[in-house]
Amino acid sequence: MNENSHDQYYMRNTIRLARRGMGKTSPNPMVGAVIVRNGKVVGEGYHHRPGLPHAEIIALQKAGKKAIGGTLYTNLEPCCHTQKRTPPCTDTIIKSGITDMVVAMKDPNPQVNGKGLEILREAGISVTCNLMQDQAMRLNEVFIKYMTTNKPFVILKAAMTLDGRIATSIGESKWITGDLARQEGRRLRSHVDAVLVGIGTVLADNPGLLAHRAGFKNPLRVVIDPNLAIPVTSQLVTTVHVAKTLVFTTVSAASRKAQRLKKIGVQLETLSNTKGEIPWNPLLKKLGAMGITSLLIEGGGAVNGRAIRAGIVDKAIFFIAPMLLGNNAKAVMNVKGFRSLAMAMQLYDLKIRKVGVDLCVEGYLQGGIPLP
Repeated sequence: MNENSHDQYYMRNTIRLARRGMGKTSPNPMVGAVIVRNGKVVGEGYHHRPGLPHAEIIALQKAGKKAIGGTLYTNLEPCCHTQKRTPPCTDTIIKSGITDMVVAMKDPNPQVNGKGLEILREAGISVTCNLMQDQAMRLNEVFIKYMTTNKPFVILKAAMTLDGRIATSIGESKWITGDLARQEGRRLRSHVDAVLVGIGTVLADNPGLLAHRAGFKNPLRVVIDPNLAIPVTSQLVTTVHVAKTLVFTTVSAASRKAQRLKKIGVQLETLSNTKGEIPWNPLLKKLGAMGITSLLIEGGGAVNGRAIRAGIVDKAIFFIAPMLLGNNAKAVMNVKGFRSLAMAMQLYDLKIRKVGVDLCVEGYLQGGIPLP
């Protein structure tokens, strides 16, 4: 292999290591690190959870003195600021004796964003940046969106038939897709900070919206409920001791129903009424201010349609079952249709794969994430 091929090989390993932190590092990014000296890996690591050592520190601790004169590979620019729970990685890297660094992408955090690379260069370390940048950005698309907009990365997930239906004409939906697709759908909950449904889904299905995955935290459950119709006996209310529930409503927090829900432990957020609907922008801003970096929409046709028409969805994941339900069945998007093909929402960077007996179609609705 030539020098660039070697660099790509080790960077792929770095990204592979970083991915092990999926669902556990928020609000931090997923980061891996590999240290190579004389063609041999002498240290590696990945960031496990917020508050624990960063990937570079773990790799350097494993390498010890073998890091002297070595090359450090990482998928994200090392941090250089002190406004966090761990010391700056740049200081430790400089002291370690590392002579070369290969970095996949700059950190979009305004407190870093090139400053870490400059500090390393000023210390005499040779730094190469932007190797396999596209792969690194996809890995940390949630972190990039949150850092550049202060809003969560929004994923819309739906299970539907070949003709785009999510339930029969009388509302039966269990189960349109097979076991493997449902398992993968539930696994998504363990990778996000919050899961959102509308009050229609709560009343029809009484979901729990838990991760059901050992070692992973449950997401915040978010409900769009303009008239505060959520039953106090619903799972989202009775399981607040297991996972938090936040209800966005237009009803005053001083109302009797609101007081009862808050006494149980449900969080309420009252937003101004817009034609009887909860506006998306204030909702996303509120979630962002709470530190929610990723939001999974598991709604019905009304919520799905409003979200897509509003342009807030970054990524869509559709599990498609090999069945047909017909015109009277519930549509995946219950919203006024586009009048022309030119107005239609386009999916980009498609991935299509088989999941058990079903298909999974995954793509981006905003044309990809911007460069930091």
